[in-house]
Amino acid sequence: MKTNHQEVLIIGAGIGGLSFALALHQAGVPFRIYESTTEIKPLGVGLNLLPHAVKALTSLGLLPRLIRKGVETREYCFYTGHGQHVYSEPRGKFAGYDWPQISIHRADLHAVLLEALQERCGTSVVQLGHRCVGVDQDSHGATVSFVDGDGAALPSQRGAIAVACDGVHSVFRRLYHPKEAVPRYEGTTQYRGTTRWKPFLSGASMAYVGTYETGKLIIYPIRDQVDDEGHQLLNWVIEISKPDDQLLRDWNRKSRVEEFISNFEAWRFDWLDVPAVLRAADSIYEYPMVDQDPLPFWTDGRITLLGDAAHPMMPRGSNGAAQAILDGLALAPLLRADQNWPSVLKEYETLRLKATGDVVLANREIAPDAVLRVVHERSGGRPFEKIEDVISQDELIDWQERYRKVAGFSADALKRG
Repeated sequence: MKTNHQEVLIIGAGIGGLSFALALHQAGVPFRIYESTTEIKPLGVGLNLLPHAVKALTSLGLLPRLIRKGVETREYCFYTGHGQHVYSEPRGKFAGYDWPQISIHRADLHAVLLEALQERCGTSVVQLGHRCVGVDQDSHGATVSFVDGDGAALPSQRGAIAVACDGVHSVFRRLYHPKEAVPRYEGTTQYRGTTRWKPFLSGASMAYVGTYETGKLIIYPIRDQVDDEGHQLLNWVIEISKPDDQLLRDWNRKSRVEEFISNFEAWRFDWLDVPAVLRAADSIYEYPMVDQDPLPFWTDGRITLLGDAAHPMMPRGSNGAAQAILDGLALAPLLRADQNWPSVLKEYETLRLKATGDVVLANREIAPDAVLRVVHERSGGRPFEKIEDVISQDELIDWQERYRKVAGFSADALKRG
């Protein structure tokens, strides 16, 4: 057993774990990372980094890399399933923030984090092939047990504290909260994919169209100039009602366009031929819309949770990765400032538990695109003559600002922070 009473053991090398490690390195706190996979591969599709997440990553010196890899989001645009415009608003720097909003492929974000960490700490900073199977602690440190890819025991590792960044299937979460391990299913399923396509609208727009009762689409570019013809890589997300879905929380569960295309055959708008984009997808993945109720606590002595291990949320509002990043950026400076680490972990929990729990709950009801359900209900799902006959501009603006405040990226909050 290797022992370092001053090291932080990070379990998981996803976005949360790597961001936390970069923040620890910046704070001068020693750490080791253990990852269950034997090879880090480019996985997933696109995601959005909201200004609060970009602010945090900028503090780690990553903004130039992120801008090179992603697309700076210019605006959000909301449409009904009939293609009628409901509302648009600028985003990021185009809305007066000091930080941009960046749409990026998850694999590109992960690569930016990993490459930066390896440059600063060496290529062996992540220990692969270490699947966590248990954790123990005493008054002096935490001990984590591992097995390899074949299930054979590996040497246990001991450090000052252990931080679980091991995702929605967290071993730590199941150990400390066995009754909360069952996911809550909303009754809808997401289909996610990427398509090489010509730019639409501003070329940096994120469009929300329709509602999940009849079919909902979110679409935005995540890479520019992917070929000589000026195409972008578009990320798209479909959400439809599917009460009998299997609750398999696997981001890499493959699917087919035939599973959902019938809901969107008529969606040929002057700014986008939706069925053509869906049929031209490079890849399609299926994921049930699940989350878990906020936990009563994350921390037990020298052990705590971070990211999806702490607060699994539905992938709405562009906040899953963001909240994991913010967790790590909140915890690392506390560990630098105080060596009473069990007390520090409780302070971190106080800072982040309620804040992230509020986002989990907000994603169920007031996520940005949920306003389209309001429009659908008030209009009876029929075309309208003027949007003002259905919902006022003040209400539309207020809806978006409420979510920004709950999620922690209102302009005022970021300036104060």
